[in-house]
Amino acid sequence: MTCRDTRRELAGTPGPVPRRAGKRAFDVAVATACPLLLLPVLLAVMAAVRATTPGPALFRQVRLGRYGRPFVLYKFRTMHDGCPDDLHRQYVRELLTGDRPPGGAGGLSKLEPDPRVTRIGRLLRRTSIDELPQLLNVIRGDMSPAGPRPALPWEAGMFGTAHRRRFLVPPGMTGLWQVSGRNSLTMLQGLELDLEYVDSQCFTLDLEILLRTVPVVLSMAGAR
Repeated sequence: MTCRDTRRELAGTPGPVPRRAGKRAFDVAVATACPLLLLPVLLAVMAAVRATTPGPALFRQVRLGRYGRPFVLYKFRTMHDGCPDDLHRQYVRELLTGDRPPGGAGGLSKLEPDPRVTRIGRLLRRTSIDELPQLLNVIRGDMSPAGPRPALPWEAGMFGTAHRRRFLVPPGMTGLWQVSGRNSLTMLQGLELDLEYVDSQCFTLDLEILLRTVPVVLSMAGAR
């Protein structure tokens, strides 16, 4: 299904135009200020990734944004370059079918132990620093600071019809799923939280999610 088909299926857009314009202005302000404040960290991480394993510092991957529109998501590379994703596909399939329970250090969408992850990559994931390049996606309009988790195309193919409403809004760097006991939820419960966000989206909720993300990251429980 193309993004045009998805937009037709998801007829309607949550929230009035002024609210969406205000959210976009807030998103850009946050995403522009953060790289300036975090520039030393960003440069240090890029150098560390390049120095410890062969390959680029940034990892690029196609995800689905609003209305199912594909975009290229940026992260700091946490795996050995060129690794296949068959292990992760099987893991997500088991989570969605209930064959694998959630919980433990692995969380919902992270396979542990994962032989593809580098030593520095494990640290970046635990601290969620690997997510910081997504600020570029926010500036470009692909993502928002808060919203549903950006899904992979093959993941979206496994979602039920009822969960397609999560694509009514841009995906987020963090969201209700990530700040609501993520490691103790089933994947279907996480998808329901995505829908709850779509139905309740407002500036206050976005700000609440961002504030709740801080202790989650500091506790090293928010990696995804």
